[in-house]
Order: sequence, then structure tokens, then C-alpha cells
Amino acid sequence: MLSALLRATNFQSPLLRTLVPTVGAAFAIQGAFAIPSIIAQSERFYDLSGSLTYLSCTALSLALPVLRARAATASTLPWPSITASLLGKPLAQGGWWDWRQLALSAAVSVWATRLGTHLFSRITSDNGTDSRFDKIRTSPPSFLVAFFAQATWVSLNLLPIIALNALPPNTFAKLPLLTPFSVLGVALWISGFALEVAADAQKSKWVAEKKAKKHSEDFLTRGLWGKSRHPNYAGEIALWSGVAIAAASVLASGVGQAALGWTGVGGRLGACLLAGASPAFTTFLLTKVSGIPLSEKKYDGKYGKRKDYQEWKKNTPMLIPKIW
Repeated sequence: MLSALLRATNFQSPLLRTLVPTVGAAFAIQGAFAIPSIIAQSERFYDLSGSLTYLSCTALSLALPVLRARAATASTLPWPSITASLLGKPLAQGGWWDWRQLALSAAVSVWATRLGTHLFSRITSDNGTDSRFDKIRTSPPSFLVAFFAQATWVSLNLLPIIALNALPPNTFAKLPLLTPFSVLGVALWISGFALEVAADAQKSKWVAEKKAKKHSEDFLTRGLWGKSRHPNYAGEIALWSGVAIAAASVLASGVGQAALGWTGVGGRLGACLLAGASPAFTTFLLTKVSGIPLSEKKYDGKYGKRKDYQEWKKNTPMLIPKIW
């Protein structure tokens, strides 16, 4: 089956050789989770399946170039070693990957694991239900669309990772170990991830204290939530922007362009668009579709006539946190 998959996706473009099977895997995994969820009319494992899809597709994008190279050389090349890769060893000694490939793949994996466990814990505490699915869990076609929408979300967000991991191993030997934009991208990811984790932790603590009757507040206005109405989403956008910047620092470089087979201004623009699709889609999704609009509508309906809510909303930025 593996040989058949490699032959069927053996495109001339190194990007397509990794992109097509990885995106296909995203839809296959989501379809596999959709079937029992539709039968049970339960969204309990929806968010968790999204995280598992991120983890699987990230690992696949790293593995595919290795499997193709070993198949082409009758397995004479050694299996990759993370240690050898980080030490800059040659391919013959297991140094398959560049630190940027490993760092960004690990970053996405850490983010997906953290978010998946957080959301699964939250839905479990809410008796396995999520109000987003109230109108669709009993409609198999609509429920299936939700799972395939999640596969699309995973595929678009992973575009910079997939493109970076698709580059031939010898590409990175021609690049400096560190570049300003690769460092900036990693730093932005760390900052965004820290912001998202801290905001979620504050919200979870506030909810737990409310259930324990330690306060009677109807909405959270303390901590980061006093600096932004949606600090977790600000962190989410920042971390994906960091991934895009770090990936684009390679994809838009002369070395990256040569590996992709792209040339000129159009090629560099295409690389930036490929990497930028991730934060652009995340920003659109959170600010226009499912994140902020749903949350704001819910709270406006409950507390919109209250003066304290109006004051908080008036004096607190919607997304970018105040720094003073």
C-alpha cells in the first residue's frame, strides 16, 4: 500500500509529492472520526480528532520525503535521526532534517496536543456537548460537513509546514544556520503560544471558581481578559503568524525557490502566499466566522443591556491586548 501511495503521488513537484497525500490523509482521518460521531450523534471527539489530524499530518509531511528517498535508493540510506539532524550530520549519517523543519513541526505538535486536551477536558466537563453543534448533530450531512471543514482548517493551517518539510534534505545545507526572519518567527510563535495558554488557564480557573461559588461574576474581566476581550485568539493568530514567517524565510529564499522549481518575483510572492495562508485563514476564521462573532453574539444577548458589560466592552480592545 505504501509503495502504491508513493507511486500514485510521485509528482514532478516536490511540494505536490508531499502536499497531496498529506491533505488526503487529513480528509481520510476526519472521515473516519465522522462516521461513529454521526451514528452516535455526539461531538465529544470532534476537537480531539482535529488535534490528532494535526499530529498525524505533520508527522506524515516529515516522513514522506524520507520514504521516497529510501524507496528510490533501495533502502541503502539510513533512517533519520533527530539528534543527527540537529547536529548537522550528512544524510548518510541520518541527518535528514533541518532544525527549522523540526522546530516548526514540534511547535505545531505541542500546540495541537495542548489545545486538543484542553478542549476535550472542557467538553467532558460539559457532559460531552458543545452548543456549536446543537443544530447539526442530528443532521448527518451537516455533521459530515463540519468534519470536512475541520480537515480543510488543518490543511490550510499546515500549508507552511507541509511546504517546508517537502523540500529535499540537501536544500538546507546551502542556508545559514540562523536568519533574522527564522528567529523572529520562532520568537513570535513562543509569545503567541504563551499568551494563548495563559488566557485559557485564566478562563479555566475563573470557570472553576464560579462553579465552586467563589465569585458570582457573569463574565471574565480580570487578568489578560481585562487587556483584551479575546486574548486567547490573539495568541492563536500570533503563533500561526510566527510559523508563517519562519517558513517563508526558507521558502522565499533563493535556495528555497530553486528547490521548489519557482523563479522570479512571482515565485517569491507565491512562497509568501503559501506560508501566509495559515495566519490569514486563522484570522478570518476567528474574527469573521466561528470565534469572536459567536462569542460576542452570545454575550451581547445575555449581558448587552448591563452597564458593567457595556463599559468593559467599550474600554477593552476586541483582540490586540493593551500593553499598559
